[in-house]
Amino acid sequence: MSEIVSDPLLLLLRERGMLDDLQFEEVSQEVGRSGKPVLQVVQDYGLIDKDMVLQLVADHLGTSVVELDEGAMTSEVIAAIPTESARMYQCIPVALYGDTVQVALADPLNPAVLDELGFTVKFQLQLVVVDPAAISQAIAKFYPSQVGAAYQDIIKELGGAATEDSGTDEGPNGPDLSASDGNDAPIVKFVNLVLMQAVQDRASDIHFEPFEDEFKIRYRVDGALYEMSPPPKNLAGPVTSRLKVMANLNISERRLPQDGRISVNIGGRQVDLRMSTLPTAFGESVVLRVLDRNAVKMELETLGFPQNVYDFTIETINQPNGIFAVTGPTGCGKTTTLYSALRRINTIDSKLLTVEDPVEYDIEGIMQVQTNEGAGLTFMKALRAFLRQDPDIIMIGEMRDLETAQIAIQASLTGHLVLSTLHTNDSAGAVTRLVDMGVEPFLISSTLLGVLAQRLVRKICTNCRTPFEPTEVQLGQLGLSPHDLGDKSFFYGRGCPTCTDSGYRGRKGIYELLVVNDPIRNLINERAPTVVMRQKAIEMGMVTLREDGLRNIYAGDSTVEEVLKYT
Repeated sequence: MSEIVSDPLLLLLRERGMLDDLQFEEVSQEVGRSGKPVLQVVQDYGLIDKDMVLQLVADHLGTSVVELDEGAMTSEVIAAIPTESARMYQCIPVALYGDTVQVALADPLNPAVLDELGFTVKFQLQLVVVDPAAISQAIAKFYPSQVGAAYQDIIKELGGAATEDSGTDEGPNGPDLSASDGNDAPIVKFVNLVLMQAVQDRASDIHFEPFEDEFKIRYRVDGALYEMSPPPKNLAGPVTSRLKVMANLNISERRLPQDGRISVNIGGRQVDLRMSTLPTAFGESVVLRVLDRNAVKMELETLGFPQNVYDFTIETINQPNGIFAVTGPTGCGKTTTLYSALRRINTIDSKLLTVEDPVEYDIEGIMQVQTNEGAGLTFMKALRAFLRQDPDIIMIGEMRDLETAQIAIQASLTGHLVLSTLHTNDSAGAVTRLVDMGVEPFLISSTLLGVLAQRLVRKICTNCRTPFEPTEVQLGQLGLSPHDLGDKSFFYGRGCPTCTDSGYRGRKGIYELLVVNDPIRNLINERAPTVVMRQKAIEMGMVTLREDGLRNIYAGDSTVEEVLKYT
C-alpha cells in the first residue's frame, strides 16, 4: 500500500470537511503513487470543483482568487521577479502597485517559499491565489529557460567564425560552467551551454556527430534520442578539440579511438562525464555519458522493486557467501542496482572491493579498481589480487569470460559474497550463459543465489496522463483478452510542456527474479535448457518481465508500447 501523504492542501480539505476519511486516504495514496498535485487528483476523482478549492485556499490565507490576465503583464510587471526566482520558486507577478507586487505561487500554502522570495525581490510581496496550471503556462511563456535562449544566441554568434581556441575556465573541481561569462572564447561558451542544457534536461548521454553536410548534437533522455538545433558544420573540429582538452586527451590524435573523463561544476553540482571518441569518415564522433550523482538516487528503496524482489535482494546481499547476478542489456540500470546494494551493505565492519570498466560513480568507503587493458590490469588479474586483500564482498563489473567466472566462483566458495552483472535476455538465460562459458554446472548450482533480470521503461508524464481503451490488437500483443481486464485501466501521455510533448518523463525498472532453490539447482546440474528452467521457475511463482510490465501498465506508470518494446 502506498504511504499516506501529508500535503498541506490535503490536510486543509479534510479539516474543512470537504473530504471524509476514506476520500482523504484514497486521494493521499494516489498523490503518493502518481506524484500528481492534490488539486488535480481531487478533480480527476470528481470530488471537489477546482474553483471551490482555490477559494478555500484564498480564504485560509486571507487573500483573494485572481484570474491571470496575460495582457496586463507588462514588461515592468514581469521584471519585478527575476527569471531564476520565477523558475526556482514557481511563481508569477500578477500586478504592480507602487512598491508592492502581487505574486501568485504554484504552492501558496508553503510559507517558506514566500519568505525566501522576499530576499530576492526588491518589492513588498502581496500573495494572491491563481490556478497552478495558469502559473506554469505563464512561467514557460514569460520566463523562458535562459540556457536555451543563450544556446540559440551563441549559435548565431558562431555562424561563421569558429576558432580552434580551447581556452579553459577551470575551477578547483574542474571547469565551473555556472561561472561562464561573456569573456569566454565562443567555443568554450558553446560547449559549456551544451553541457548545461544536457544536465538541465536530465540527459544520460550527449552525442556529437559529424556528417558530410552537417554537425548534429543529440541528447538521450529517458532512453530516447532528441536532436538539438544543429550548429554550423565548421564547429565540429573546434568542439571536439575543446572536449578533448577538458578530458586531457591527445588533441592531435584523430585516427584512433580515445577514452577520457571530464569533471565539471554545473550550478553548484559536481557532474562527471565519461568521454569516448571514434574516428569516422567525416571527423571524430564524440559521446559523453553523463554521470550526475544528484540525478541517480542509489538507494534500493527508490528502484521500484516489487516487494518480493526487494525482500529477496535484502536477504541475499546480507549472506556471508554466494553469487548474486543482475542481468540485462546495456543501459538497463544493472550498475545502479548493484551500487544501491553496495551502499546498503557498506558498513564499517565489511571490506568491499569492486573491479569495473570503467568506475562510474565513486562511493565512499569502497575500494574501487578500474581495469586497464593497456597496462595489463584485466578483470582476472584484479580479482586474483582481490582474494589476497581480505575482502568480505566483491563486485565484478561484468562476468565476461570463463576465467572471470571461475575466480568469482572460487571467491564465493572461499567465503565471499560476489555481486556481478551478465548480458543475457532473461534471468534463466544467465545460467545457460555461464555453462556456455565453460563453467561446470555443479559449481553454478552450489554458488548462485539468485539472478535478477531488469529493463528500464519510460514512465508516463504525470502532468498529461490520460486514460484510454486498449484495442483488441494491443491486448492480443500483450497476450490478454478483454475478459482478463475487469476494471483495470490503461493510460498514455498526451504530451505537454513538462515532458516536451513526448508523453513520458523519467524511467522505472521492471524486474524478473530467478531464485535458485533446490528444484532449480537440480535442473542446473542436469544441464536443462533455458526454456525448461524458466518454465519451472514460473510454476514456482516467478513473475516474468512481461508480467511485471503489466503491473506497471495497470498502475498507470507505463504504456503498452513501452512494455512490448522491452519484454
